[in-house]
Amino acid sequence: MKTRALGKSGLEVSALGLGCMGLTGGYGPATDRADGVRLIRGAFERGVTFFDSAEAYGAANEEMLGEAVAPFREQVVLATKFGFVNGDPRAGLDSRPERIREVAEQSLRRLGTGVIDLFYQHRVDPAVPIEDVAGVVRDLIHEGKVRYFGMSEAGVQMVRRAHAVQPVAALQSEYSMFTRDPEEEILPLLEQLGIGFVAFSPLGRGWLTGKIDRSTVFGAGDIRNMLPRFEKRARAANGRIVERIGAIANRKNATTGQIALAWLLAQRPWITPIPGTTNLRRLEENIGAGEVGLSAADLAEIRELLAQLVVRGHRYSPQMQKLLDR
Repeated sequence: MKTRALGKSGLEVSALGLGCMGLTGGYGPATDRADGVRLIRGAFERGVTFFDSAEAYGAANEEMLGEAVAPFREQVVLATKFGFVNGDPRAGLDSRPERIREVAEQSLRRLGTGVIDLFYQHRVDPAVPIEDVAGVVRDLIHEGKVRYFGMSEAGVQMVRRAHAVQPVAALQSEYSMFTRDPEEEILPLLEQLGIGFVAFSPLGRGWLTGKIDRSTVFGAGDIRNMLPRFEKRARAANGRIVERIGAIANRKNATTGQIALAWLLAQRPWITPIPGTTNLRRLEENIGAGEVGLSAADLAEIRELLAQLVVRGHRYSPQMQKLLDR
């Protein structure tokens, strides 16, 4: 697989990474640990060198990732995150310096590594000055426990303020054909500052795989049961968008998901999507997006298509949206 530089930080990763959240929940039951280890190792064998975890995904997530990459640890980039009370998003935000240090030590132990390659603040905590957050990560970098500082779902001003204290290597936020908010202010800012962009949910939480329709039923524990974009009244409108993208995919001898990922890769050379999956066949399909060539005419057609159609439903529930209010 080709590699990409995340901005000007010096951090280089595979063009497509693997988001590990779904291995321990979020979209249904947790994956058996042995199966998760096999999937992660299968990803590495196919060229993936960028793996994304978080304290909020549960201790088992980091432990699974650490076990999986142990044989080739020095050949991969491990990213994890801090920022919630006891690692539980339902309990609220916590980016106090002492808590950041505590999470760093826990993550180092669970990942079985001496250094965290990319340490993100999972969400901005309005109770803690961002300068204090950036300062403690800067100290962890000087101590050799962290290599690079990242932020997730942060706004323009927070990124600027943090970057002035400790250079931000990457910003991670949701970005896909269904969620294009970063195009307005975030991407121009990152280009200006030389910061890379990591796109999570690049397949619209499954919408852009082309496998969801009005009859799809999500199992217990699947967060999509709570998301407005997946409500029955939104499915008809959103399904029409996917059908139009699917028509382009058929013409290109690709899948709908591959077109969605190839489109993201074409937006900027410093954008790296991190689709998640628990299925090796789906993993191989996602990786295949790197070989899908989109011409200038293809991109213009997609741009016109997306301008005509409106995605129905917010990406988060009102409760989840509160974590983004800054």
